[in-house]
Amino acid sequence: MKTAVPCYYHLDVEVSPERVGQVRRILAAHLRLWDLETLVEPVCRGAVLLLKAIDEHATDKNTSIELWWNGQHLITAVGENDSDLRPDLDLRACLERIAVMSDGWGCCATETGSKVIWFSQRARSGERVPLVPTAPEPSLREVLQVPRELPVAALAAAAAEGGC
Repeated sequence: MKTAVPCYYHLDVEVSPERVGQVRRILAAHLRLWDLETLVEPVCRGAVLLLKAIDEHATDKNTSIELWWNGQHLITAVGENDSDLRPDLDLRACLERIAVMSDGWGCCATETGSKVIWFSQRARSGERVPLVPTAPEPSLREVLQVPRELPVAALAAAAAEGGC
C-alpha cells in the first residue's frame, strides 16, 4: 500500500472574475501533483463557489487559500479579510452548496475579524478490478505455449502445491 505524504499549499490572491479561473487551474495542478486526481473537481468547484461569493459580496478582495492533505482528507480553507462580510447572510447559498458536496465544512472568525471558511473531502479508494492472469509475451528467442487464461480453481490448486 502506498503511504501518503502530508502536503500543504498556500496561495494569496486578490479575487476578481478573471483570477477565479486561474486559481482553479493552480489548485487543480497541485492536486494532480499530489496524485489526488479524484479530488480535483469537487475541491475546485467548492473553491470557485467561495471565490465568486467573496468577489460578489466582499469589499476587501484579498483572500488566502490553503490546501492540507493528511493522507485521508484534503482540507481546503479560504480566508477573507472583510470584517463586514456575514457568512450567515451574504454567503448562505454558497455555504449550503458546499455543505452538500463536501464531507465536512465550517467557518471560524480570526482575531482580526476576518473569517476562514473550510471544507474537507475524503479520498475515495478506486474501484477494485479483479486481476486476470495473462501470459507473458514471448521473446524473439523462444516461443512458449502458455495458456492465455487459467480457471481460478487451477490457480488455487497450483498455489496450494507451491507452484505460484
